[in-house]
Amino acid sequence: MTESESIAREIRALLKERNAILLAHNYQRPEIQDVADLTGDSLELSIKAAKTDADVIVFCGVHFMSETASIVSPDKTVLMPRPDAGCPMADMITPEALKTRLAELGDMPVVTYVNSTASVKAHSTICCTSANAVAVVNSLAEDEILMTPDRNLSQYVASKTSKKIHYWDGYCPIHDRLSAEQVLNTKAAHPEALFMAHPECRPEVLALADAILSTSGMLDFAERSDKESFIVGTEEGLIYPLQKANPNKSFYRASEAMVCEDMKLTTLGDVLTAISDMTYEVKVSEDVRIHASRAVERMLEITGKLDD
Repeated sequence: MTESESIAREIRALLKERNAILLAHNYQRPEIQDVADLTGDSLELSIKAAKTDADVIVFCGVHFMSETASIVSPDKTVLMPRPDAGCPMADMITPEALKTRLAELGDMPVVTYVNSTASVKAHSTICCTSANAVAVVNSLAEDEILMTPDRNLSQYVASKTSKKIHYWDGYCPIHDRLSAEQVLNTKAAHPEALFMAHPECRPEVLALADAILSTSGMLDFAERSDKESFIVGTEEGLIYPLQKANPNKSFYRASEAMVCEDMKLTTLGDVLTAISDMTYEVKVSEDVRIHASRAVERMLEITGKLDD
């Protein structure tokens, strides 16, 4: 038995002992995904975990994801094995800055991407995922809307609606660094492959896509497609579950630079320590949680979509 296998076995035993559930985002290391009870997108994972009888949620992802788990499961203990795993895009907006921007624009709904902090969600009208953002925006009665924090997702939505979209100038550094030139070079190397792009990518990159999809959407699309090869325009961690679910198909990175350092921080040793010592709890205060939960619930009432 390898060291990794031994640690994984210890983790599974402790999860059972603690009545805990282990969640791993699609961008996590392969060995983390393999030991997890559930893998997927952040909101999808939090909602599925909330429906279980687990007392403890161990979330392998970045900080806003653990906050979301705390929002939807206030009675469960939420642990984050690497509390220093953050999200640069989520950090590009604060409640104070949001209030200032609204004062400049005037009263209008705020549609906030779930990839955001609990405190920003709490100051928002409604949340959205990358999969349901267009439906959420079109469901609102108002003709002008402020979308936060991702400018690329917002510009994608703006191209799909007649409403006027004001957007926050935030972005995911990983998706935003993918250039049209890089995509064209990868397409030239693999001309038979379909290009799947995440809507966090730049508009000129999305213009080259055969399909614009969330990470769960990419998994579903690849499985259903009769094509045999795909270029993956999102964080490289998704290649692992794509290949695992489709062993006879080929998947290529759109760029070697599509690596999120924060998502790769968590190790098996970190997970073992968190469960052994019950450390690094993430708890959203009740006043913030109530308002943030309303923004999430409004989205679910409209769309029912869980992937982000």
